[in-house]
Amino acid sequence: MQILDNHFHIRSAGRNVEAARDFERAGGTHLIVAHLPHKEHRIEKERDHGPAFELTLSLAEKVRRGTGLKVFVTVGPYPVELIRLVEHMSLPDAIEIMKSGMETAANLVDERKIIAIGEIGRPHFPVDSGILDASNEILSYGMKLAAEVGCPVVLHTESATLGVFKELALMADVAGLEREKVVKHFSTPIVDTEKNSGLFPSIVSSRRNIVEAISQGNRFLMETDYLDDLKRPGAVLGPATVPKRTRAFLADGTFSEEDVLKIHKDNPELVYGERFD
Repeated sequence: MQILDNHFHIRSAGRNVEAARDFERAGGTHLIVAHLPHKEHRIEKERDHGPAFELTLSLAEKVRRGTGLKVFVTVGPYPVELIRLVEHMSLPDAIEIMKSGMETAANLVDERKIIAIGEIGRPHFPVDSGILDASNEILSYGMKLAAEVGCPVVLHTESATLGVFKELALMADVAGLEREKVVKHFSTPIVDTEKNSGLFPSIVSSRRNIVEAISQGNRFLMETDYLDDLKRPGAVLGPATVPKRTRAFLADGTFSEEDVLKIHKDNPELVYGERFD
């Protein structure tokens, strides 16, 4: 059975390969490693996302060598980095560094080293209007680049209400990016395309979330948003959650075999344009 965790973080100071082995031992087969800022690389000092992105790529390669998993990678300038940058420089300079990070990620798509730009977006907590406007400008630029290189974006934003889905969908339209190529990471379980404006929800796989999602249909992805933080070993969810939950839902009839195939193979192939087999 093919089982994908759509959003899984790995840190050099975390469990990294061992966490991926937990996922594999539970029945996981495919993993998308998503970039997060690394303590080893401070963008306000380096003014370049490239070295940090390369660390994420090297950690993903370490997982490939240490497991039998098929591993994919997404990288992009993490939205909250903008707030740290403006503590050290002007807002226009910070915007340029974030946009440059988008360009670096787009180049990695062209080189077939990553399959999406992300996670990008805007802070998930209230910020002043200047930061919010700058974040939307940076996000729109990332969407435009994704449209040009033919890849999805993976979004980190505030909680996705119907209004937020609609706003993000309209931004994608302006950028020329297909709505189904916009993956809403940490999505609320809103699966109906009329309600989520055609974006693709990637849902944190708590039992409650997935039961609510599957009651609406199987057009979604499953994720743990595992943080690989030794101080919070199970945050957001543990690395084995997606395969364990998928198998349990198949066994109790919550999922059909068709649902499993759709969620873990057909949907990711549609979104990312890659073979997931």
